[in-house]
Amino acid sequence: MRRALLAAAAALSAGLAAAAPPDLDALARQVEDTERAFARSMVERDLAAFARHLSAQAVFYGGQRTLRGPDEIVAAWKAFYDGPNPPFSWAPDRVDVLADGTLAHSSGPVRDPAGKPIARFNSVWRQEAPGVWRIVFDRGEPWRE
Repeated sequence: MRRALLAAAAALSAGLAAAAPPDLDALARQVEDTERAFARSMVERDLAAFARHLSAQAVFYGGQRTLRGPDEIVAAWKAFYDGPNPPFSWAPDRVDVLADGTLAHSSGPVRDPAGKPIARFNSVWRQEAPGVWRIVFDRGEPWRE
């Protein structure tokens, strides 16, 4: 029995050591595509699509309070989705992924309806299943030239 356990442990250790490192470029593209789909939810006025990008533990910083969890975040963001025209838009211009492929940071300009930069967003994404990224932290900063 002991010999079988040692053999299993050795096989597991060898398998972990032989695992290929994640393709960080491919993961960064996944996060960029996910961020763009998240932003498209604003353009398409689709609050449900916005909500699908939120992790169950999501935290959004903004205004005078911190929003915690999808219910609170969606309730606060609903006003941005009311009406026919989006009050702002955003797109990533930088995405970085941790070496283990589990977390990523995206950042980029937030623009007013005329296209003028008004803020910069910073978002942290977690890979919750293969190819499924959900936002866990989001914070906007005033635009600085």
